[in-house]
Amino acid sequence: MKKLILGMAIVASTFAFGQKKDAAALNAQLQEANKVAMDAYNSKNYAAAAPKFIEVYDLLKSSGQDNKIYMYYAGLSHALANNSDQSIKIYTDLVNSGFTGVETTYTAKEKKTGQVVNLDKSTWELMKKNADYSDFKTEQTKSIEPDLYETLASLLLNAKSPEALAVIEKGLAKFPNNAKLKEAQTTAYLQSGNTDKFVSGLKEQLAKNPNDPTNWYNLGVMQAKTPATVNDAIESFKKAIELKPDFSDAYQNLVYTTIGDDAKVVGEINALRKDKPDEASKLIDARRERFGKALPYAEGWYKANPKSIDAVSALKEIYVVTKNIEKVKEMKAKEAELTAAGAK
Repeated sequence: MKKLILGMAIVASTFAFGQKKDAAALNAQLQEANKVAMDAYNSKNYAAAAPKFIEVYDLLKSSGQDNKIYMYYAGLSHALANNSDQSIKIYTDLVNSGFTGVETTYTAKEKKTGQVVNLDKSTWELMKKNADYSDFKTEQTKSIEPDLYETLASLLLNAKSPEALAVIEKGLAKFPNNAKLKEAQTTAYLQSGNTDKFVSGLKEQLAKNPNDPTNWYNLGVMQAKTPATVNDAIESFKKAIELKPDFSDAYQNLVYTTIGDDAKVVGEINALRKDKPDEASKLIDARRERFGKALPYAEGWYKANPKSIDAVSALKEIYVVTKNIEKVKEMKAKEAELTAAGAK
């Protein structure tokens, strides 16, 4: 599962109200709450920013403006502050409300100064009759609805919520070509125990993007679980390494998948040594051959992660079985060095 990445430029807002009683006081409250929210967000104090964005939303709503963009900012801030429950609730409400974040901005240019000013719609319409202004323009912001679904899906998956799949599928019904939701759907299948759909999802993603090493690795992990697809797993791990030469985990899985259940084989050899030495010898030869095949992968693992004591220990064992005494000594020394240094 990829780490949740959240980020959207939040811009300071200005507020304008008609000449109503207490409008000036309300506007002052809004300006103050918005400033505190913006300052907290920009200083990465997301826990403090979230409730202030909610305050801005509530103040606007009290004046008749249901501007949910501030709830979005609050949900985003909660997510960045790792307040997942609060963020999930806000994002769920936004998704269910059909909020898209699309806003229309209205601008005009002051002829005297050449300055472009932002206006509310009513003022913009009135200013069209004012000879001191020109270049009246409107512009719509981009919809953030796909981002809402993507982020909510990630939050629910991170929380291992059973609701994740339903949200993802709802998002895909609206945005069927959304790659992030497709990836999230595959992860949701795995979390829900539907391994067949998980594998199908991986293959579908790889058909669209065959250059994703993580998906090749994940496919290999699933294939390695079934004896009939072990060879497919090896090829998937090789593909992952081809795309990402320092993919330590892929090398590790290649080593162990190639060697197989060595404890079981050693047990069979020991059981046959006394009464059936010839059969035991055949198993010993086959074991040595498997270890020989695993050797370049183990060396690749060690090269990719030289401080991994598991990589060193595996490589040492392979050198023992393949009878490379000098390399055994080298790996023993490295193993002792890493153990002394507290490596894992």
